[in-house]
Amino acid sequence: MFFYNLFIRLLISGMRVGAVFNYKLKKGLAGRRQSCDLVKGKFSTEDKVIWMHAASLGEYEQGLPVLEKLKDQYPAYKILVTFFSPSGYDNVIKKNTIADVICYLPFDTEKWVKEFTCNFKTDIFFTVKYDYWYHLLEELKTQGTKIYVVSALFYETQVFFKAYGRWFVKQLKKNVDFFFHQTKHSTALAKGIGLKNSMTTGDTRYDRVRKLRSRDNSVDFIEEFKQDCKVIIFGSSWEAEERLAEMIAAKNRDVKIIIAPHDLKRVEHLKTIFPAAILYSQITDKQSLKYLNVKVLIIDCIGLLSKLYSYGDLAVVGGGFHSKGLHNILEAATFGIPVFFGDQYTKNPEADELIARNGGKSFEDEFFAAPYLLALLNNDASLQKMGDNAMQFIESQPIASQIIVDQIVQKQLS
Repeated sequence: MFFYNLFIRLLISGMRVGAVFNYKLKKGLAGRRQSCDLVKGKFSTEDKVIWMHAASLGEYEQGLPVLEKLKDQYPAYKILVTFFSPSGYDNVIKKNTIADVICYLPFDTEKWVKEFTCNFKTDIFFTVKYDYWYHLLEELKTQGTKIYVVSALFYETQVFFKAYGRWFVKQLKKNVDFFFHQTKHSTALAKGIGLKNSMTTGDTRYDRVRKLRSRDNSVDFIEEFKQDCKVIIFGSSWEAEERLAEMIAAKNRDVKIIIAPHDLKRVEHLKTIFPAAILYSQITDKQSLKYLNVKVLIIDCIGLLSKLYSYGDLAVVGGGFHSKGLHNILEAATFGIPVFFGDQYTKNPEADELIARNGGKSFEDEFFAAPYLLALLNNDASLQKMGDNAMQFIESQPIASQIIVDQIVQKQLS
């Protein structure tokens, strides 16, 4: 316990020092100072609250289907969403959501946690995937909150499986009412260290991406850009994916390429690689695309990527050619197109499953990927088959959020 508190103090100190040089850290610290005021302004001690905590945007998207169903089940309850990461907070705060309050999670000290949680009554709390905070869970359990973990993912290198992490396992056993795991392997690992209150429910992200197909996915000017050509969507691209796009563009003059970089700061660099490309913001009318015969379109705005996949014939998703982390491959697969990515992904069981179903493939580097994709573009039957496999992979997954909510409702009554 001493070392955990020391870790938290070092974390706070490190972020304060880092904030001098890093704008995101500065924003995160400033946001945490406002968190207590936000909940005081929106909640009272009489309010019953459903609280979802997500480390960042990916975890938020996993938890959202559960949160929405819980709100349907308990319409009178208020909704709190907290984040640890500025990237998650910044993305969600701009959207219309069901949350009454969206804020940063205070640092996990006894004082800050008590000051934050005393402003309302948390009836249901769930954290997503693997973001656990000792004092937060301890305080909520003391207040009588039912605590759950949604889309839990345990793996062998976690602290829980080290000798020095056993004290935290005891805390989880005491305070967490139930773990809903993404995979059978995760469930087995949890039960192996004594967390018996566990079951495999699957990944809630499949529920969310299935819903994407039923909305309006049209994006202005994309049909005119595509015309009768095949289209590759490079989603959340980094340097390696952009080099792959360059190789494909040089070898196949008929394919159309849409690039949505992971960071809009990369747009200027992309313009140097593809000087003839057009920026999405530059399109003024449909005729401009037809007459220019543009081959590469660079998306220089956010919020379009998941819709753009509906226009693709195949997708290359960024983040897998280095250790930064693979971006969301399910948003592409749900539209029935094969998905390709680098092989340096970790903690992404869906990537291994998609490959096993032959709905996608990973590569050591972009130079191995290029000839495979070029050959696939010339083989309509194989392209269609892989796309069908990707769609079937998404459809075969359990409706995890409904299973989880049904279990939570039962446990709330017990």
